[in-house]
Amino acid sequence: MSDFWIYFKIGLNHVLDINGYDHVLFLIALTVPYAFKDWKRIVLLATIFTIGHTLSLLLSVLNIITVKANIIELLIPITILITAFYNILTAGKSSKQDSITFIGAVTLFFGIIHGLAFSNYFKAILPGKPTDKLIPLFEFSLGIETSQIIVILAVLTLSFVVQTLFRFSKRDFTLVMSAFVLGVVVPLIIDNPIFKK
Repeated sequence: MSDFWIYFKIGLNHVLDINGYDHVLFLIALTVPYAFKDWKRIVLLATIFTIGHTLSLLLSVLNIITVKANIIELLIPITILITAFYNILTAGKSSKQDSITFIGAVTLFFGIIHGLAFSNYFKAILPGKPTDKLIPLFEFSLGIETSQIIVILAVLTLSFVVQTLFRFSKRDFTLVMSAFVLGVVVPLIIDNPIFKK
């Protein structure tokens, strides 16, 4: 297997790994307000997230930043909580068609946070000088982007099926899925080791 496929597959597995479902939860929360007709917008948001994710990994690989894992492990579920809560507050409103600038900026920032969580592991699996890690980093990022598109398509398909067959409104689907995400993520925040010291 070529190096490209090795790091591409690591990127795919990073998102699609059932044990690391926080990334999927974020993508669910990011996607549920949209429909298939909005695919360009949601893919753009996913790409912005990947850019943030890649940027934080790049800064870490080049030893420009280092992070404490326990702080990032708390911030990740908070980013998911904020996204799901935002969906609940804006469900059924036309704000989803407004400028992408605010949502894009927040998505970029959240991508940076999520990337920092993986940075120590990523540095550990790559031998050599920081500059030797740049190409594998971008191969990994392509895997991330591909897996995100897979999750987005799955969520958009579920949305279409639920709204078509079960006559859910877009608003109701957004509320139910966002509430589900909140139900999963709130215990992750409460159970974080930071609160048990």
